[in-house]
Amino acid sequence: MAETATTGSVEADIEWPVDSVDVSVAGRTVAYAAYGDPAGRPAILLHGTPGSRRVGGLFAPAAAEQGVRLLAVDRPGYGDSEAWPERSLVDIGAVVAAVLDDAGVDRAGVIGFSGGGPHALAIAATHPDRVRSVDVISGATPPSVGETPPPQRLLATMAAATPRLFGGLFGLQAWIADHVTPAVFLSQYTDRGVDSFDARVVDQLADEFVAAVGGRRPGVATEFRLLAEEWGFEPRSLDHSVRLWHGQQDSNVPLAGVRQLSQQLPNSELTTLNGDHLSTLLDCRERVLACHP
Repeated sequence: MAETATTGSVEADIEWPVDSVDVSVAGRTVAYAAYGDPAGRPAILLHGTPGSRRVGGLFAPAAAEQGVRLLAVDRPGYGDSEAWPERSLVDIGAVVAAVLDDAGVDRAGVIGFSGGGPHALAIAATHPDRVRSVDVISGATPPSVGETPPPQRLLATMAAATPRLFGGLFGLQAWIADHVTPAVFLSQYTDRGVDSFDARVVDQLADEFVAAVGGRRPGVATEFRLLAEEWGFEPRSLDHSVRLWHGQQDSNVPLAGVRQLSQQLPNSELTTLNGDHLSTLLDCRERVLACHP
């Protein structure tokens, strides 16, 4: 394990979502969209929990400039993908394999943000032949590693006990973000005020959030439950290079647990940034894309 520290700045170039493509996985429809350079180096992008493929818009300008073909996936129950409430964390491997097959890609880099981080590692564990390398940004840690903050424990309990109510609460936040202000949902991921972000970044984040959980979409309840359970694979079993990018002020996923996870991964590099959960994503996205061969 190697660890470096860095700071970054937020650039505001945004590309709005492109049309999605549907594939079938276990009899269910999964949607994905391609951003960046159509002829570029392929990489899978996995959104946070909650989230949607539209997070790809935040990466699109850099992906086009750096020659990366970014395939952003709606995980089951988010965006335009059908719900799959009984799935396990490792089922994401079949989802991404179907996307890669449809896109005509043999192997790709995998990038996961927040709750997408464990999914990125799961793909490397279950489908190692389809993965070149893994980047995890502000990634969640296994329940056996570190200490889960009380708000996250409460959300996981609610998701397991009352999934419909849980989805409804996030649906209400989506309505507020769409009709009143995005400040409510943004406050869960950053300590910075809305005015500190470029307006186009805020619009993109709000659009992604509404697509993820608007209309009581059930994916968020499924994933909060999954992330609180054992993941179904051992981080020590991964052979791939894993780059971890994490904020020193991340209150959603404390850095101490990420350091423990990094020690369990056989071939990992941890880069810490001067930021919180969301600002780390915005500050490191260009560098993450540059790491993909």
